[in-house]
Amino acid sequence: MTHLLIRDAELLVTMTGEEIPGGWVAIPDGLVEAIGRPGGEPEADEVVSVREGLVTPGLVNTHHHIFQNLTRAYGPAANLSLVDWLKAQFPLWSQLDEEAVYVSTWIGLAELALGGCTTTTDHLYLHPKPRLIDAEIAAAREIGLRFHPTRGSYSRRQEQGGLAPNSMVEDEDDILADSERLILAYHDRSPGAMLRIALAPTSPWTVTPELMKRTAELAERLDVRLHTHLAQDRDEDVFCLEHFDRRPIDQFEEVGWGSERSWVAHCIFVNDEEIQRLGSWRTGVAHCPSSNMLLAGGIAPVQEYRRAGVPVGLGCDGSASVDHASLWLEARTALLLGRLRGGPTAMSARDALEVATVGSAACLGRRGELGVIVPGGAADLVVWPLTGVAFAGAHTDPVEALLRCGPTSALHTIVNGRFVVRGGQVTHPGLEEMLRRHDRISRSWLTAATAAG
Repeated sequence: MTHLLIRDAELLVTMTGEEIPGGWVAIPDGLVEAIGRPGGEPEADEVVSVREGLVTPGLVNTHHHIFQNLTRAYGPAANLSLVDWLKAQFPLWSQLDEEAVYVSTWIGLAELALGGCTTTTDHLYLHPKPRLIDAEIAAAREIGLRFHPTRGSYSRRQEQGGLAPNSMVEDEDDILADSERLILAYHDRSPGAMLRIALAPTSPWTVTPELMKRTAELAERLDVRLHTHLAQDRDEDVFCLEHFDRRPIDQFEEVGWGSERSWVAHCIFVNDEEIQRLGSWRTGVAHCPSSNMLLAGGIAPVQEYRRAGVPVGLGCDGSASVDHASLWLEARTALLLGRLRGGPTAMSARDALEVATVGSAACLGRRGELGVIVPGGAADLVVWPLTGVAFAGAHTDPVEALLRCGPTSALHTIVNGRFVVRGGQVTHPGLEEMLRRHDRISRSWLTAATAAG
């Protein structure tokens, strides 16, 4: 018998081109067994009726720095450029340890689940203490989100043009050794995997070209994905021209990253020829609209990427650069920003939802498995409420209503066939205690940074 049946949806959107009024989804375990129209529902142990609700695939977050929720809305950094913003945050972030990473990840994943996210990556690139990725993984296993942590790295010292204090810079042999350890210990290659590891030197100006090359070689040998920031800021152009005598996209190719194995964050400052090259490589782009605006970076050419065959996914980016972790809000912002850049026909709600699901899954190398609701695919889905004051008068198109109306958060978030959010509440009983621990750590960081001057 089917374990769980979600039925009576106002609209079931599979993201494969099928939209089913009154649709249902049968979930025997961690995979979807069947979908259908009213009247053909199987018997189930648990039946959840979601009348006046929109059912979509779970949203997939392709770029985040979750630990930054410990320094949200940090006043001294609130209105600075990217480089100055980073420098202002480093004294706080130097206090990262296993407890801080575990607690911030736990809270961050809960917040993501409330915003309809079922799979997330995380780019943890500062490692002042060992085994921080292990702490993230422990939190993800408790919350129950599908997790793709990336072993980030920062190896360029300040005298080489790096930004972080030298005390936070790692030895490159140590970085590679820990990268291999994590892959061998945790990376799950099986279909439906809940945990996969990727490798993620932070950017061309925070690590050396040698580390970029060696990381690409390690990823090829162990068959894992690659992630980094790219073409995020005008200063990156200047740095790459001064140090490498080439633009960031050229340097990216030079170090062996121009491939389908890679996906990159932001990628705002590119020309037409570079867009075509990214498309020919099938290198994915994590679009981070809110962060790009708050840091005044610019507007990524999303529709140009999509027309060129570049997989484009959605990313929250750092919880201290955008100060929230709602993929619903990012999808709505992508809709608005796409229309601002390209005009009223440039981006529809369905386009934005496709970026947040199908495109994001492609960035993580899981096209056809995540970001869709299909028999045999992962049982990751979201039920969105379409009632109340925010949706009064929205009767004709539930998908457009989802992103035009609101604000809204998930009524139910189901990952691997299990409720992570139910009735708008996180199902894990430890939230209040974890919030208290988070508050203690965050305040202690501020106190220590203030005392240090």
